[in-house]
Amino acid sequence: MTANPEKKLVSLPQKRYYRQRAHSNPIADHCFDYPAHPDEVNWVEFYPDYGAYPSAKRVEFADVGCGYGGFLVTLSEMFPDRLAIGLEIRVKVSDYVMDRIKALRCQYVGRYRNIACIRTNAMKYLPNYFVKHQLEKMFFLYPDPHFKKAKHKWRIINQALLSEYAYVLKKGALVYTMTDVDDLHKWIVQHMAEHPLFVRLTPEEEASDPITPKLYESSEEGAKVVRNKGCHFLAIFRRI
Repeated sequence: MTANPEKKLVSLPQKRYYRQRAHSNPIADHCFDYPAHPDEVNWVEFYPDYGAYPSAKRVEFADVGCGYGGFLVTLSEMFPDRLAIGLEIRVKVSDYVMDRIKALRCQYVGRYRNIACIRTNAMKYLPNYFVKHQLEKMFFLYPDPHFKKAKHKWRIINQALLSEYAYVLKKGALVYTMTDVDDLHKWIVQHMAEHPLFVRLTPEEEASDPITPKLYESSEEGAKVVRNKGCHFLAIFRRI
């Protein structure tokens, strides 16, 4: 077998050193550094080639609650000329994603330079990073279901936040949601259907989207559901 001359021998981080509890209270006062305005974000810190893009080039894809970054890596491979960001609230998990991207960039020179991860709370600070109508795609893959009724306000999809998501999304942008919890799926569909700025795609439109097949196994949570022979509940919405 011929060795890949572009690949360097740099080990990927091991998850066992980045373990953290699965649940996090998004309403609690976590310690975050965040910009006062999107113009204050130093994107060169996250994307080494950011200065080489046209001045109008901005982050267009956001994976909210990106977990260990599996789907983020898939986005990099599918859309090498688009900038994608992963947003993760858990400190050790976000550290893993950052280290994983660094290792991949060393292993495959010139690749994976269009993805990055920020530790932040998307429920609080999304407008601090993105201007109005900036994002083309948002992903909410296997979000924490917060089963107890008293904690439903912690769910990443809720009526109070949907207007904020609509603010940062372009007209015609897509919101992808996937979960293995039927109750959460119904909650998401109900709240997004009730919002005047979102409409659900038809099953035919969902099936024809080239991203749809990747939603099932690209993320670590999705792969786990497949291994356990669980159910996937998909819903994609357009920002109108």
